[in-house]
Amino acid sequence: MAKSKKQFLDKINFPSDLKKVSEDDLIQVCEELRQEIIEEVSCNPGHFGASLGVVELTVALHYVLNTPYDNLIWDVGHQAYGHKILTGRKDIFHTNRKYKGISGFPNRSESEYDAFTVGHSSTSISAALGMATAAHLNNEIDRKTVAVIGDGSMTAGLAFEGLNNAANNNADLLVILNDNNMAIDPNVGGLNNYLLDITTSQTYNKVRNDVWRFLGKLNRLNPNTQKIFQKVEQGIKTILLKQSNIFEAFNFRYFGPVDGHDVNHMVKILSDLQKIPGPKLLHVITQKGKGFKLAEQDQTYWHAPGIFDKVTGEILQTKSTSPQAPKFQDVFGNTLVELAEMNDKIVGITPAMPTGSSLNIMMEKMPDRAFDVGIAEQHAVTFSGGLAAKGKLPFCAIYSSFMQRAYDQMIHDVAIQNVNVVFCLDRGGVVGADGATHHGVYDLAFMRCVPNMTIASPLDAIELRNLMFTAQQENMGPFSIRYPRGKGRIIDWHKPFKILPVGKGQKLKDGNDLAILSIGPIGVEAMDAIEELEKDGYSVAHYDMRYLKPIDTDILHEVFGKHNQIITVEDACIIGGLGSAVIEFVNDNNYRAKVTRLGVPDKWVEQGTQQELYRECGYDKLGITETVTEILAKTEG
Repeated sequence: MAKSKKQFLDKINFPSDLKKVSEDDLIQVCEELRQEIIEEVSCNPGHFGASLGVVELTVALHYVLNTPYDNLIWDVGHQAYGHKILTGRKDIFHTNRKYKGISGFPNRSESEYDAFTVGHSSTSISAALGMATAAHLNNEIDRKTVAVIGDGSMTAGLAFEGLNNAANNNADLLVILNDNNMAIDPNVGGLNNYLLDITTSQTYNKVRNDVWRFLGKLNRLNPNTQKIFQKVEQGIKTILLKQSNIFEAFNFRYFGPVDGHDVNHMVKILSDLQKIPGPKLLHVITQKGKGFKLAEQDQTYWHAPGIFDKVTGEILQTKSTSPQAPKFQDVFGNTLVELAEMNDKIVGITPAMPTGSSLNIMMEKMPDRAFDVGIAEQHAVTFSGGLAAKGKLPFCAIYSSFMQRAYDQMIHDVAIQNVNVVFCLDRGGVVGADGATHHGVYDLAFMRCVPNMTIASPLDAIELRNLMFTAQQENMGPFSIRYPRGKGRIIDWHKPFKILPVGKGQKLKDGNDLAILSIGPIGVEAMDAIEELEKDGYSVAHYDMRYLKPIDTDILHEVFGKHNQIITVEDACIIGGLGSAVIEFVNDNNYRAKVTRLGVPDKWVEQGTQQELYRECGYDKLGITETVTEILAKTEG
């Protein structure tokens, strides 16, 4: 469907063009920008609701700030589509999240308007504080720094570390709290309740603003009038709010809450705040999905809905009438409930991803045994450690890329104590369109070096069930199970449980010319490659290692006792993972075979479909086939 003509937006390519528009016409600009986002994302899937919710804020920021000289940092970046459209990427926005296209998140290597590369939550305040401090050290007194952070991201400890540090150095910094009461799933926790309370406190804000404006007039007679008011302001808050303001406890001047969808008011407020030095926080109330009714009504589903009809909202992705294999996350979610019904020690934990990880299935059926702790991966892991220390058996469901944020807690609060926490690492391997910040390619390597850790990856959904069953046996200690985004191939996956002995893999196929060792579901690419190679007369053995640690030394002795050429395949970085473990075994046992490693190379892999990225990294069916034929051709030569 063709895009509509837009009176103002068609002429706006950069913020300098936006500034030529009169303030009265900004409402129309916002309407056109919102329509542009709807039209683009309806046919090129991406993060939808978050960007619709900040249209007015985005327009106001670029209208008032002098970007890119001024620093504008978006937390996470789900909401930055409008920002990208206004900063030189409108004509290429159709490539958003596509292979070789633009990133779905702000990225410094992509545009000078992207002040900081983001993708994970809660980094904006710390980054902005660093930039504001640098501006001060460089004597750039006119350079402004603004961080836009959502209320969901505010639940992470890093956000409070940034606030706390900012209180000490009095940096000229503006933090905009974009409060829509949502992350992906509804926000949880005490801070969320606090924000809801303060949002409804219109009485306090009206009194404060009225008095402040009145004293501003008196300031001409006595320059200290407003400063005196600041000292007595706490008493007004105590009376009207019945509590002090948490942000002003961090030495931030607090303004708001204000309507984030009133673009003209936002322009005025942002212009006024430019004149006030020091750390400031503007509390903005927005609605996720604003301007698209279905997205307003079901904000979780419309966070990233896929292809849809921009008029009716009908989801247009083709649905097959034949039976489909389930997503790995759904196998996890349903299996966890099944295990929890058998074992009353089991509890479930996730940091703000109940729907994405499918822990919501347990939360609905066993609400007292499943916990969404908010965007707080470090807390999720230590919370799990505490549960395990007192006899519970936590299944901690975290995306692989987010597990990176809790590495110290995994070592210090779980592994050293050797408590039984089961880390279910969803989105292991390359994840597709979210790109470099979200690929879960490092967990095999960074967990392998940790004592007491068992590391496993299932070939298919049946193995995932059985690994979960195995991990909840007595005295297993820390246990990591990683699985990819998306579906497997097994349709009839609901089989009776059986224990998969720790440290034991399986031979999938015997062969004479060469052996392939794989771990995890990427093994199906090797299976497909071997099938093709057999048509050409090659005889290739295939082993599913299943466990990276402890690794199956019986299999390795068998393989290296028979083969001189071995290929390892992993949907993970080749440094430190399966290939490295096999080479260490070769060295330690004085074998002389040649090991070729296939996996994610030592570089940043950007966005694309999973299959496109497998191809780029050379471990898809074709890449494996080419590697085998090349090796055997050299051997024969």
